[in-house]
Amino acid sequence: MEVSRPRDIFAMNVFDRKTMKEMLPEEIFKRLLASIEGGQKLDISIADFVATAMKEWAVSKGATHYTHWFLPRTETTAEKHIAFLTTDETGSPLDSFSGAELVKSEPDASSFPSGGIRSTFEARGYSTWDPSSSAFIVRSPKGATLCIPSVFISYDGTPLDMKTPLIKSIDVAKDRAMRLLKLFGNRTVKSVEVTVGAEQEYFLVDEEKANRRPDLQFCGRTLLGAPSPLEQTVEAHYFGAIHPRILAYMEDVERDMYRMGQVLKARHNEVAPCQFEFAPDVSEGNLGCDQNHILMEIMKKMALRHKFRLLLHEKPFAGVNGSGKHLNFSLRDSEGRNLLKPSSNQRRNIQFLTFLGAFLLGMSKHSGLLRASIASPGNMHRLGGHEAPPAIMSVYLGEVLTHILDNIGKGLPDKVPSRSLIDLGLNRLPSVLAENSDRNRTSPIAFTGNKFEFRAVGSPQAISGPLTTVLAVWSSGMEEMADMIERRTVDGRMDVTDAALEAIGHAAKESAAVRFEGNAYTTEWMAEAKARGLVIAENTVEALDQYLIPENKALMAKLGIMGERELEAYYEIRTEQYVKAMDVEMGTLISMIREGVLPAITKQITLEGNGLKALPQGWEQDLGPWEKGLKDMITLKNGLITASHRLEDLRHRAQAMDLAERAKVVTEDGLPLMAAIRGMSDGAELLIAGDLWPYPRYRELFLVD
Repeated sequence: MEVSRPRDIFAMNVFDRKTMKEMLPEEIFKRLLASIEGGQKLDISIADFVATAMKEWAVSKGATHYTHWFLPRTETTAEKHIAFLTTDETGSPLDSFSGAELVKSEPDASSFPSGGIRSTFEARGYSTWDPSSSAFIVRSPKGATLCIPSVFISYDGTPLDMKTPLIKSIDVAKDRAMRLLKLFGNRTVKSVEVTVGAEQEYFLVDEEKANRRPDLQFCGRTLLGAPSPLEQTVEAHYFGAIHPRILAYMEDVERDMYRMGQVLKARHNEVAPCQFEFAPDVSEGNLGCDQNHILMEIMKKMALRHKFRLLLHEKPFAGVNGSGKHLNFSLRDSEGRNLLKPSSNQRRNIQFLTFLGAFLLGMSKHSGLLRASIASPGNMHRLGGHEAPPAIMSVYLGEVLTHILDNIGKGLPDKVPSRSLIDLGLNRLPSVLAENSDRNRTSPIAFTGNKFEFRAVGSPQAISGPLTTVLAVWSSGMEEMADMIERRTVDGRMDVTDAALEAIGHAAKESAAVRFEGNAYTTEWMAEAKARGLVIAENTVEALDQYLIPENKALMAKLGIMGERELEAYYEIRTEQYVKAMDVEMGTLISMIREGVLPAITKQITLEGNGLKALPQGWEQDLGPWEKGLKDMITLKNGLITASHRLEDLRHRAQAMDLAERAKVVTEDGLPLMAAIRGMSDGAELLIAGDLWPYPRYRELFLVD
């Protein structure tokens, strides 16, 4: 069988600039490109040309429908399919797609979460084409659909999606970055773009086994499960030979992503059994967020085709590593230079340190926003374990950069001749590469040579939320640094290099508390972080509360990314998602105990009791251990019955509470009670015969046939 080379199928299902140039008149293409690159509203006069070309291209690919593909604040994707096919006045069929239909659609918005910002009866909403992210084709067994990336707003213009604040944050970051570049004399740079690459960790288990686990079906994670002999003691899984079934799955996902215009640069086994990772090439920020959604959707569909269940939950199995989505981010100018890459040129190194310092400065004042951006029902089970970054936001720079920043932060002489820059250690910057220093896996955010890596993002998360926050924090730092440099260079009173070094020194001192080079897993770090005044938010509820901190609300409003009421609504949406997820987990756990675990314990008790009765008369052996085992099982069953009743009562009481109180109760009371129930159930699992236990055990789930 002939296999297509990746380059031959690359972006074949994407209506990208290359395709647009081929299908549009030259003048129309130029005007469309100017609209995309200039961030301006699309001229409606050219929309019909674009719509016709897009329709012809899509139909040639087998598409029968189109949809405005958007990202509601559920962190998933949404779509309403509309047929190209219509009839003319004579009843004859024809494919139709106008410029007005391309630019705007009107789906029902009433059922999407809005955080109380609008009433349920206010149903109208608009999805509007985002031309900066390419339209693409999604194939199905009987056809295909043209997906048009869009923003989603309510009737009154209030954003209801994840893309709108993301685009705003990208524009803000570009503007602040250009301001800094101009201060450094970069006259030929026309623009700056955000670059991202999100490493995607995931688990695969056999579909047949997963279908016999209600917790995996409804919650995406196991609520019960005793440890397996095959756990992370078998760390040969990490970077080990890939199982043929898994490799076939990976190859199919990669092929479909090539067709979508994204390169998956790496694939490998992760640390935990049945855990794997895809690492993509970097993309422009907005496009990269869309591509990660596409990747997750393709991974889900492909898993079913290969008889697997894809698990994107942050912590699907207790006792083994969970899954994150390491968000790598940087800035790149229009001449292709990475603004976070050290240079052999001293002046460019100071520019590099300015951009680096700007992020540190913003983070020092708004680390709570970063913590809130990665808060989810599942991530609290992963963060803080000796497998993932702790919930305390800190940044790791490595020995070289830390030494340089500390030196600059100590203060500079009144006059710093250019040759003395060597004394500051700046000559060492060109050697700051990804492999130059050890990678501190315990740090939530790390500088890795030419980019930052936000390692605390959860595996199923839409990266648009964390990226929006990262860019807001960075933009605030860039703005403060630019203000400092401008004040010192006005009327030529100070050279920009000296002014920048002063600003870098300020950032170094201000960020000292959030910079940490040690082991962030230790209990000593928790105490030290508290002494440093860092935000300590150990659970999702505490983390989401950071959205309501006045200075965080003020920052997002000042930058024009989210108004204060909009951010409050976003907080309510995220909190509501949390309590609903917890409610599903509590209900699922109760049913699994009552329908599976308790009957299994009864069967084992009966079996053991009958065994005791069957012993011949006069049996003189000591039956104490046997009888104790029976009593232990009876104790476990009684404990599970009592705890299940308590959990059910708590669940019903919580449903009648307001949102904030409900979130607090399910966290402070529900989580410990669920953990206690799990402990008793896992204890019972170790005592019960394999053929009596109702659910596939960990040792079965971890094996790929």
